[in-house]
Amino acid sequence: MAALGWLTPRRRSATARSVLAGEASAEAARKSTQDVSAREPDFPVHGDDRAAAFFDLDNTVMQGAALFHFGRGLYKRKFFETRELVRFAWQQAWFRLAGVEDPEHMQEARDSALSIVQGHRVSELQSIGEEIYDEYMAERIWPGTRALAQAHLDAGQKVWLVTAAPVEIAQVIARRLGLTGALGTVAESIDGVYTGKLVGEPLHGPAKAEAVRALALAEELDLSRCAAYSDSHNDIPMLSLVGHPYAINPDSKLRKHARRMDWRLRDYRTGRKAAKVGIPAAAGVGAVAGGTAAAIALHRKRR
Repeated sequence: MAALGWLTPRRRSATARSVLAGEASAEAARKSTQDVSAREPDFPVHGDDRAAAFFDLDNTVMQGAALFHFGRGLYKRKFFETRELVRFAWQQAWFRLAGVEDPEHMQEARDSALSIVQGHRVSELQSIGEEIYDEYMAERIWPGTRALAQAHLDAGQKVWLVTAAPVEIAQVIARRLGLTGALGTVAESIDGVYTGKLVGEPLHGPAKAEAVRALALAEELDLSRCAAYSDSHNDIPMLSLVGHPYAINPDSKLRKHARRMDWRLRDYRTGRKAAKVGIPAAAGVGAVAGGTAAAIALHRKRR
């Protein structure tokens, strides 16, 4: 057996240096695990019923402006004439090419929409909204943003759209996506008929932040545990309210602000140019509506 002694590992007493090396290695491994956990915490947190998510709509959840797509559907149903469609289309073209929300252009679009629906029943527009969603909006939902919303739903949290678009449109989109609900601009109606006026002002910029704050209070939410998502610097007030702000397909001002504040960014547009100037890719995804192309063509012809 003595001849086999060389096969048996010898017991050697650990030196102070080997003990130090072992302890240092174990500590480094433990710290590395902690660092990874700290960098990538589980989010959204499952079962946290005091957290919720708030999503802007235009260019965040959907490519382009919901109001424009709704206008196309109303034109198809002869709610207004071709010249009004051209105005809608040109507003949409500017919105998409600039990649930002301009208050003046948005006001023009809202005024046009209000004049078109004046005298129509709310129930009529709600029913038509369901059809228009299938015709023009469903294929323009960003899959990446949709997945983010679903992650919150899967975690047991409520998810709300927060948009300057008419609340009736926003509610249709929220329902079709399986979201909790929507906050949007409210058009005045009397006895179920639109008057052509707004209740208060459009839900835009600071008004969105106030709506989120009010909803959080009513729902007993902890805003520091909530998330908000938007593409526009106009929504910085809303994004700043929550503990988890995300810049989605951001315009240049929001991108700069998000980087300065160390907010998370997600860009679901394709191509370097889209990332730089905020133009969603048109080829292959049908991002630019036919009416927009017509408006651009008309503009070139006049030149």
